[in-house]
Amino acid sequence: MPPSASRQTVCTLRPATLTRSPSSHTSKLSHPQARHASSQPLRQTKQRALMWSWLNGAGGVFRQPREGSTNYLGAYDRFGRLIRQRDDEGAKDKENKKEGEASDGEKKADVAAEKEAETLEDLRPFPLNPYFRSQSVLSEQLKDEIYKRVVVQKKTIREVSQALHVEMRRIAAVIRLKTVEQEWHKENKPLAKAYARAVTAMLPTTPYSPGSDSRPARHESINDLPVHEATLPQIFHPVPESRHFTRADAGHAFQRTLLPADARIPHPDMIEAARDMQDGMAQGERAARQRQRIQAEEAARLQRRTREEARERRGRTVVEGKRWDFVFREMDSEANAGRDGRAGKVGWRYGVPLEDRKKGMVKIPTSVE
Repeated sequence: MPPSASRQTVCTLRPATLTRSPSSHTSKLSHPQARHASSQPLRQTKQRALMWSWLNGAGGVFRQPREGSTNYLGAYDRFGRLIRQRDDEGAKDKENKKEGEASDGEKKADVAAEKEAETLEDLRPFPLNPYFRSQSVLSEQLKDEIYKRVVVQKKTIREVSQALHVEMRRIAAVIRLKTVEQEWHKENKPLAKAYARAVTAMLPTTPYSPGSDSRPARHESINDLPVHEATLPQIFHPVPESRHFTRADAGHAFQRTLLPADARIPHPDMIEAARDMQDGMAQGERAARQRQRIQAEEAARLQRRTREEARERRGRTVVEGKRWDFVFREMDSEANAGRDGRAGKVGWRYGVPLEDRKKGMVKIPTSVE
């Protein structure tokens, strides 16, 4: 006969006896073996020890940004010393030993000024990539000056580009952004001024001084020639030795309608200014002739735009309505639309689908015009 459990044993196995009292639950959580793994101290590895050693030593210079200067890794050595400061001190000591003429106050002022002057080696944010250097951005004072000259003083973009050494497309972008900023000021929209100042303080900037119009800081090259697609293939063009082969002939060799480099650069009038300088012309006369060339070019552009607008008005018929004006133009679908019906012709809106929904199509602007 199998053994039977007693009544007392059965009572101890009832579900009611499995509940825990608050005192027992608290005692289990407070036991040292029941602590979570995150509360235990982390093991000090070699990499962690080196990290804290660098943060407390050479890396301490990166806690606060330098005033009026970038604070990149490439500007410091492995001991946390500024490379340009160390080199300037050594070079200044050698000069003082050789000359011995300047006073102590002048020497200290020169050393302090040279310490703050950044070099190309200080603009390397990635130490393992010595060929990348951070490019300068426009300062807020220079942006305001560009906006004032173009919008308020009604100067041409080309003239401002030559005066401030800023590329024309960048000037157009600055004007558009400043216009949006002025509109937001009128609408009382909040601007991220603090964020802009913090980001600008970490980048090299091109300053602007009101009295530096004679010799402004050069921000970038303004006469770079973009590479034309027709000049990519290599062509062997035979030319007789007695023939004078010019840049215009070189452009025609690649493409019949390709203009020479002198006419395709953003500022072709600067070539004429350089020729005037080679001819020994005085500076005032050169400036006057340059101003005349710019004004003549702007007048020709305005006249050409006026002719195009007049021709556009002659070729359309306007029917006034109550809410809208309907504009009609005479179009020949066979002569004007072409075979594909694209490029702004009649078939561009009727019968030919757009390519916006196709895969792989670039739907964002790729240039500023």
